[in-house]
Amino acid sequence: MQRLFGGALPRLVMFDLDGTLLDSVPDLSAAVDSMLLQLDRPPAGVAQVRHWVGNGAPVLVRRALAGSVEHAAVDDNLASRALQLFLAAYAGEHHLSRVYPGVIETLAWLRDQSVELALITNKPERFVAPLLEEKGLDGYFRWIVGGDTLVQQKPDPAGLLHVLAQADIAPAQALFIGDSRNDVLAARAAGVACVAVSYGYNHGRPVAEEAPDLLVDDLRQLLP
Repeated sequence: MQRLFGGALPRLVMFDLDGTLLDSVPDLSAAVDSMLLQLDRPPAGVAQVRHWVGNGAPVLVRRALAGSVEHAAVDDNLASRALQLFLAAYAGEHHLSRVYPGVIETLAWLRDQSVELALITNKPERFVAPLLEEKGLDGYFRWIVGGDTLVQQKPDPAGLLHVLAQADIAPAQALFIGDSRNDVLAARAAGVACVAVSYGYNHGRPVAEEAPDLLVDDLRQLLP
């Protein structure tokens, strides 16, 4: 990490959530399948849902209805009804979601170095704080931006720029860590250095293709 900042640490590190800190696909898949079954459609399964996540709940639902990443032909009224079914199914505890190895150690180390931390996710904001608390990730992030906190969501840089303004920190002193094309594009548009993790979700494509500034297999690789 320090190699991106001339041997120093960034003043601010912003993180994506799903696919970066947390493997949430099993719970998301369970909610998608519940929604599909209520609409008399066959379940999608974990492997398919893993390719569809990353652009927020409305897009995930539309992709599930389409059975594809491409979802332009999905009826808007059906998508609206299905979204409510999905949100109801996803509410509550998330026993199947798991924190990735190295996440807690990395967050704790950065906090001990007085680096400011933020979370920017396309997951609806109502789910974020309870999920962080359930998984022992609460208390690390000074700022949290969900998928519906602002009008725009990643790959738009608005969430990153919002946090930078709140923190009064220049883009050159900040880092964004994510797992997908959306994250790399958002960081690039905000003028922020970007680290990508290789283990997350990127619609079935290697995130290395997006040319992040640094690619790691484990967040602990960023520590001295």
